[in-house]
Amino acid sequence: MGIGHHGRTYRLDWADPTVREWECVVVWSDPADPESGIVLDRSAFYPGGGGQPPDHGVLLWQGVRTRIVGTRKGDDLVLLPAPGDPVPPVGAPVQGALDDDRRTSLMRTHSGLHVLCGTVFRDFGALVTGGNMEPGEARMDFNLPDLPPNFKQTVQDAVNKEIEADRRIDVRFLPREEALATPELVKTMGVSPPDGPELRVVDIVGLDVQADGGTHVASTAQIGRIQVTKVENKGRQNRRVRIRIS
Repeated sequence: MGIGHHGRTYRLDWADPTVREWECVVVWSDPADPESGIVLDRSAFYPGGGGQPPDHGVLLWQGVRTRIVGTRKGDDLVLLPAPGDPVPPVGAPVQGALDDDRRTSLMRTHSGLHVLCGTVFRDFGALVTGGNMEPGEARMDFNLPDLPPNFKQTVQDAVNKEIEADRRIDVRFLPREEALATPELVKTMGVSPPDGPELRVVDIVGLDVQADGGTHVASTAQIGRIQVTKVENKGRQNRRVRIRIS
């Protein structure tokens, strides 16, 4: 399959992260074993990864509703139904729909983390050592041996200034060699870009560019306001920054 596919599934979440409802067809399932999951020919469900949790939503088919509560990644993107829900058979036309509040909140949160990452890298030269998010709140760890004075407020003010600047957030695929020619493409220590001839790159224009597979808003102004709720010591050289989106 080409760029934009995972196995037999065309990834609408990559093509257009604003998609919330779509038509598709089941290409694999086993109604006798619902826990084995469902594979669609087209899906807007983000499967999870890079600290971003998977989307939730529903599949509607023949007057039946199947709740989707997760994804299993392998050769295919396998959608996982809620326990006890029926699954549509192979070949069934299906309407998919995402939990809009959850997806939108995760997009805002993920973009907010990229602004945080880009700002801390620019102002303090610190790389990321880990991170995680839930809708509306997140944490990011930085390799920052010495904590500058008033770091918490300084970072919060700098991040919100970048948000207010309404920087465009572009997503594109680049040939691997071209992408890797950008030294700042990977800002997480010990992590290499994924394999493949092309890399998906998220560019907060003028601030941050990274290889990334998640979903994002179209500009920083759509993030809202970030509150740095806590800065913690996590080892001699590691600082954990917790944020909340409002």
